[in-house]
Amino acid sequence: MPLKFIHLTDTHLAGPGLKLYGLDPRARLDAAVADINRHHSDAAFAVVTGDLTHWGEPEAYADFAESMAALDMPYVAMVGNHDRRRTCLDALAAAPRDANGFVQGAQETPYGLFIFLDTLDEASHAGEMCGKRLGWLAETLAAAPTETPFVVFMHHPPFAVGIEAMDDIALKQSREFAEVIAPYRARIRHLFFGHVHRPISGSYGTIHFSTLRGTNHQVWFELDATAAHLASHEPPAYGVVLMDRQTLVVHAHDFLDASPRFPFAAPEGMDDRDYALSFAAR
Repeated sequence: MPLKFIHLTDTHLAGPGLKLYGLDPRARLDAAVADINRHHSDAAFAVVTGDLTHWGEPEAYADFAESMAALDMPYVAMVGNHDRRRTCLDALAAAPRDANGFVQGAQETPYGLFIFLDTLDEASHAGEMCGKRLGWLAETLAAAPTETPFVVFMHHPPFAVGIEAMDDIALKQSREFAEVIAPYRARIRHLFFGHVHRPISGSYGTIHFSTLRGTNHQVWFELDATAAHLASHEPPAYGVVLMDRQTLVVHAHDFLDASPRFPFAAPEGMDDRDYALSFAAR
């Protein structure tokens, strides 16, 4: 039986009734939750990979918790650079926590151990994994039974994605992170992250990765390092992940897309070619 789960990221709630960059992040998160409940209530759980709030204020976490309470499945809430660790832990039972007070944890699934990492540096928008956090990760990987596959979730990517403004605030300890996971690379089936507000996939060495647009504003796609760093109102998305022992498939769904939907096949009595060439959206 395949495992189905949901990936959400960068919800950026600003507080009850407040708009952010001209958009209502609470309303958009509510819309994502409603769409997930309508179409994917059979998912086992959801993971939100950080930037739950925009300024880390208690009322924003309360707003986030109220919205997510409507979700028809359990969820894991992680922290990103816009969050505040203690406030998040105080507000959200869904936030994992390790013995050192970081928002880290692991969850067993039928297809491996899912690992959730805390990359928050409250003094910078760049990501950080200090010695304690890297030590926890090393111990967690080492303690898993031999041959156990892993799926890793974090907010900051541990490598450059080609958008300079985001690469400048990626994980600072990319080398140290790579050293910790080096003995386990063949067992890491996928790396999910947030932070960059873009639909990106590829490979990190032998590890497949993916990320997607957030549920509020996005980062405009620009590879020219001399160009202005811009945000955008591109459509928000969430990910639907289908996983079994052989495959892991990630679908990114633009849940607020209102473009026309229509049958590929012509109505009865009409030629398919005529239908396609004369089609007019209603």
